[in-house]
Amino acid sequence: MKAKDFDQQFDEDIDITQSLDLSKAKRVLLEQKRVNVDFPTWMIESLDREAGILGVTRQSIIKVWLAERLEQATLTHRSSRTG
Repeated sequence: MKAKDFDQQFDEDIDITQSLDLSKAKRVLLEQKRVNVDFPTWMIESLDREAGILGVTRQSIIKVWLAERLEQATLTHRSSRTG
């Protein structure tokens, strides 16, 4: 399919997914990269306790809490630049 036809179908809200090779699709900024972090024992125990209460894994709670904190920091930095 020519780019012009593809763009036209997209603009007309026609489903274009059959024209895509999704096996090569990438989710930008969501690729995983493994890191190792050392935590004190008390912190691991606290993380495990919280994870158990929430019914999630230790890794999940670390990811969620870090994401929340990074989002908060981003918002704080943005507001300090504009205000």
